[in-house]
Amino acid sequence: MRFTSIVIALLVLFVGANCVFVVNEGQTAILLQFGRIVQTGFTPGLHFKLPLIQQAQRFDKRVLTLDSAPERYLTSEKKDVNIDFFVKWRIADPSKFYVTVAGDESRAQQRVGPIVKEGLRTAVNSRTLQELVSGGRADVTQHLVAEANRATQGLGIEVVDLRIKRIDLPEDGTVIGSVYERMRSERKKVASQLRAEGAEAAKTIKADADRQVQVINAEAYRDAEKTRGEGDAQAAQTYAAAFGRNAEFYAFYRSLEAYRGAFSTPNGTLVLDQKSEFLHYLQDSK
Repeated sequence: MRFTSIVIALLVLFVGANCVFVVNEGQTAILLQFGRIVQTGFTPGLHFKLPLIQQAQRFDKRVLTLDSAPERYLTSEKKDVNIDFFVKWRIADPSKFYVTVAGDESRAQQRVGPIVKEGLRTAVNSRTLQELVSGGRADVTQHLVAEANRATQGLGIEVVDLRIKRIDLPEDGTVIGSVYERMRSERKKVASQLRAEGAEAAKTIKADADRQVQVINAEAYRDAEKTRGEGDAQAAQTYAAAFGRNAEFYAFYRSLEAYRGAFSTPNGTLVLDQKSEFLHYLQDSK
């Protein structure tokens, strides 16, 4: 009797546990009966079902992320670019989602990925590299979201957003080489311009320095000539005064100065007439 009661209690617990199911926050669910959908649209909370006959299939109704590996695309100029992007999507219709991909998120992402990549390939092929990089990214993503929603409508999912994380030039592509070459040419142009400006500034500074040197030399020569003239005038006055006091001494002094200048050259030869006035003070005097 006791054993029978235990069995009945376990059976009641088992049946009771299979009569209810819980839908958590952030989830939605469908109710299956022999593999056929009989009810959808369950809200979070406790719900009832027929035991052993009906099964509850729960799905995540939050926004999910498909993070794709970078793909290589060609622009309208036939230039290679690597584009890294991710897709935000969610389950919009649990019934369609279960029928099309058996409620498997990974299978859904495998279906969404090629659709987005093909749309992105078409969008990139119709744009130049400059349009794609400088402002065309937002237009591309908006267009791709609309196209992806039309293509995935039968899957029971909704593409919420698509974002391009990065656009790179392939290392083995020709574009990056041309970009580097253009940058190198621009740097050479700037360097040449700076060198030309520096050479022009150097010439200006040198010309100004030469002008200042000439001005300084001219002023120094002017001052020297002025000083020399003043000295000569003062010497002439001194000589005139000396000549006025003693003419013979003055003549003798001037002759000695002339001798000093004439005989200052070593090994020089001076040919004069013996009666020359220049030798007056060198001759014997009575």
